[in-house]
Amino acid sequence: MTRAEEFEELRPLLFSIAYRITGSVAEAEDAVQETWLRWEASPAHPTSAKAFLSAVVTRLSINVLRSARVRREVYVGPWFPEPLLTDPYSDPERSAELADSVSMAALLLLERLSPLERAVFVLREVFGFGFGEIAATVGRSEAACRQLVVRARRHMKEGRPRFEADRREREALAMRFFDAFAEGDVDRLRDLLAADVQLVADSGGKGPRWAGGFFGADRVARLLAALLPPFARIGGLVEPRQVNGQPGAIFRDRDGNVINTWTLDVLDGRIQAIRTVSNPDKLGHVGPVGDGWAVLRETQQARRGTH
Repeated sequence: MTRAEEFEELRPLLFSIAYRITGSVAEAEDAVQETWLRWEASPAHPTSAKAFLSAVVTRLSINVLRSARVRREVYVGPWFPEPLLTDPYSDPERSAELADSVSMAALLLLERLSPLERAVFVLREVFGFGFGEIAATVGRSEAACRQLVVRARRHMKEGRPRFEADRREREALAMRFFDAFAEGDVDRLRDLLAADVQLVADSGGKGPRWAGGFFGADRVARLLAALLPPFARIGGLVEPRQVNGQPGAIFRDRDGNVINTWTLDVLDGRIQAIRTVSNPDKLGHVGPVGDGWAVLRETQQARRGTH
């Protein structure tokens, strides 16, 4: 197998590691590309390509995350990870960990960790790397890495509980939700929402968002019921699909351009949170991006026209 073939075989794993550390599709792709350049330029041929390449992409991702955190301190409004439609890496033996770790909720919990804690946690808990490999990757002793994992686990457990493990139940609930959403049925929507549900948007100041968010089943249900009919009248489309391994949707304008993405957090048979990403800088990998502000203005005009 050539060096290029080895790299391509491992590319899905490298991207998946980088995405979970950085929370960014673009930055993960950049880290993978830089890893290839270093692999191509390396005169040595390591015993394990997987160990070498995973170490390089992890170190690059840690550096990216450290600089990104400075930028996030001045980010306008809530910050969410870039939406991921498909995780390129799969491992039947770790499917539960992989699915759980890519959800918006889990990635936001990972934000509580230091870059080093996050990297060690991802390598150990998500991908099952041995402590010897992890220690060599991050330049710490095995004992120090074990302590980092213990600390990271504690921070993660302090967050919200795991979401529904049964994918079929989640998908069935999401189907009922989007049906009620399409029909503007306030009562059905309210029944599907947790009492303390939150609807929050990440726009980065570059796309429409809902002020500080909306909270509570009744308020969110009424907002949702009023939202879709005028959006549909101007040709807007809601495309239900998996986003970050969770039920979600892509909103498109009449030309099929992406306006935003939604993800639904499901627990105990109810939707706990609806997170939307409307920052156009975070949507380019999903597809051609539309003008969210223009769609909002047109939707509002269509809504006023019904009164």
